[in-house]
Amino acid sequence: MTAGEPPSLAGLLQQVGQGDEAAFTQLYDATAARVHGLVCRVVVDRAMSEEVTQEVFLEVWRTSPRFSPDRGSALSWLFTIAHRRAVDRVRSVNAARHRDATYVSTQSEPAYDSTSEQVTGSLQAVSVRAAIAQLSPVQREAVELAYFEGISHAEVAQRLGIPLGTAKSRIRDGLLALRAAFGGEA
Repeated sequence: MTAGEPPSLAGLLQQVGQGDEAAFTQLYDATAARVHGLVCRVVVDRAMSEEVTQEVFLEVWRTSPRFSPDRGSALSWLFTIAHRRAVDRVRSVNAARHRDATYVSTQSEPAYDSTSEQVTGSLQAVSVRAAIAQLSPVQREAVELAYFEGISHAEVAQRLGIPLGTAKSRIRDGLLALRAAFGGEA
């Protein structure tokens, strides 16, 4: 290396290993764009890539005394650190997402309580049967035909052999009595 020639990356790394801040600045300026590009390809998220790139250069500052030009090039050494850091970050983020999803799935309550729903349905059925039992026989017959067998008012009248108006009145009176039995206004 001559007097006007800039130091090589390996030389800069060796100077950084001796605590030379100016050499670190030169190393950073010479390699930051390429290191950041590598990190961006692995991490994808821009903000996270910037954090990882910063961590890479912090690690370079701390571990540069261990760099040996006999084992490989300075750029390869930097890229290895950058790639490992980026992959570690991606794995960490994915593991955190997986932990969060697992936690949420194990901690969430079921959409409904089927046992409670069945008990409530059974209790309501008992209440309805008891209320229907309180209706007069003609009201009960008309309501059961209309609502339990699902036939129209005209079919109720025809089956019972009564006028349509009478069938409608019996059904209406039966429903009003049921409403009163369940606490509604009659």
